[in-house]
Amino acid sequence: MAKKRKPTTDAVEILYRRYYQGKAGRLKKLEEARADDEIARKIHDLRKTAGLTQTQLAKLIGTTASVICRLEDADYEGHSLAMLRRIGGALNQRVEIRFVPVRRSASNTSEAVGGGGCVKNENPVLAALE
Repeated sequence: MAKKRKPTTDAVEILYRRYYQGKAGRLKKLEEARADDEIARKIHDLRKTAGLTQTQLAKLIGTTASVICRLEDADYEGHSLAMLRRIGGALNQRVEIRFVPVRRSASNTSEAVGGGGCVKNENPVLAALE
């Protein structure tokens, strides 16, 4: 007999059950999207904190504003370590890479989808500009 789920009105829990529970491929894609978004946001935040435009940062690292724009786009998946180092150097930041254990279980469903508090993505590239 199947275990009956407890009814919920929590929207994040409902979305998790409907779209992610038991679907490892979808969870993997979600984590990848979070990683790309976090890197893009970090680059943007560092640039803004330094008081630079995309064009100014591009000139500092020897590229074009369109490349900086692309790097700050959450949908961009081509972040290279070399480019992150160039950006970090221009913004007086050190690039740091960390490897952390992968979470295999999504037992806390609100964490798996991002509700109930923000869970830091554990992709090794994410620590690149911290």
